Amino acid sequence: MNKYPGKVMALDLGDTRIGIALSDATRTIAKAYQVIKRKSRAEDFARYQRIIDEQKVTLLVVGLPVRLDGTDSPQTAWVRDYTAELAANVSVPVALHDEALTTRAAESSLREMGIRGKKARQRVDAVAAALILQSFLDETAGKGASL
Repeated sequence: MNKYPGKVMALDLGDTRIGIALSDATRTIAKAYQVIKRKSRAEDFARYQRIIDEQKVTLLVVGLPVRLDGTDSPQTAWVRDYTAELAANVSVPVALHDEALTTRAAESSLREMGIRGKKARQRVDAVAAALILQSFLDETAGKGASL
C-alpha cells in the first residue's frame, strides 16, 4: 500500500515551458494536464501548489534528465537544484524520476495522432510529463512503494 495514496503530479521541466501531467486517484493512468510558461521559481512553485490543492495531489514527480548510460546530462544539476528548492515550497513530497527520451517519444506520439507544428509544440511538454508519470506509476505499482 502506498504511504501517500491519491493523485500524483509530474513535471517535465524545459527551458521555457513546463509540462504537467496528473494520474488518476488509483495511480494507474497518467494523463497530460497542461503546459505552462516558466516564470520565476517562486511563481512556478505557487502555480504548482494551486494545482496540488485543486487536484488533491499527494506526490509530485519531477523528470530527471540523465543520459542513456545513466550519467548526468548538462541539465541534471540544474534540475536537482530546482527540485530541492521545489520540495521546500510545496505541501507534498517530491521525487525524481528518469526522463530519458520522453520528449522524443512525446513528439513521436503526437505525430502518430496527426498533431504537428504549433499545436504539437504546445502539447509536447505535457505529453512528455505524462510519459514520465506513467513510467513512474508502472515502476511503483504493486511494489508497496513508500511513494
